Amino acid sequence: MRRTTLAALLLLAAPAIAAAQQPQERPPRSVTVSANASVHRAPDRAIVMLAVESEAESAQDAGRQNAERMTQVIAALRSAGVPDARIRTVSYNLQPVYSQPPREPRTEEWQQRIVGYRAINMVRVEVDDVQRTGGVIDAALNAGANRVAGTSFELRDSDAAYNEALQQAVRKAQAQAAAAAQAAGQQLGQPLNIQAGGFAPPPMPMYRAAAASMDAMAVSTPVEGGELEISASVTITYELIGG
Repeated sequence: MRRTTLAALLLLAAPAIAAAQQPQERPPRSVTVSANASVHRAPDRAIVMLAVESEAESAQDAGRQNAERMTQVIAALRSAGVPDARIRTVSYNLQPVYSQPPREPRTEEWQQRIVGYRAINMVRVEVDDVQRTGGVIDAALNAGANRVAGTSFELRDSDAAYNEALQQAVRKAQAQAAAAAQAAGQQLGQPLNIQAGGFAPPPMPMYRAAAASMDAMAVSTPVEGGELEISASVTITYELIGG
């Protein structure tokens, strides 16, 4: 009975022993390359940050004056062809204005006090035609906006540009891998691993100003969108065949 059991155990262990004795399969030979590519596109959208800043002795007056002027600004933006969906309030602040210390020392003790209130209402405006950006800014300034917090440019469809850059990066990586394989006396096989990176750029800043003067309003605001650079990168591992 013991001999039968021992024989059965040996038969079960034989495949495992044979597998352990066989040489381990080596990983495929490979080459890893990295490549970058970029494409340039003219922006097709401008983002303008406009604000109305008002000061008055009371918080109520500052808020009321600010609301009246911003209402005029929004109406002017609509008249300039900007749809309501492209105008969005991003911030509203109402804060006290404090007295400033005297420049010359005085004998009496100076105490800071509230001398008024400042209201700031900022809107984000999307202009789908970059060539019209200057006219939109002028319309807002003429209607009462007194701060241009920033203007930037972007692509409405940045994914298409990024995909084109990515395809170029893949072709460059494949050419590099083929050259390396040929130099090593090998043939290039299928890609074993692909890692993609890169980015579509954030909106490109163009113009910042603390406030707009009447002199600036007398001349049409020039706006040039330039070009945006969209980059992509890849790291690809290819199998090597032959040799």
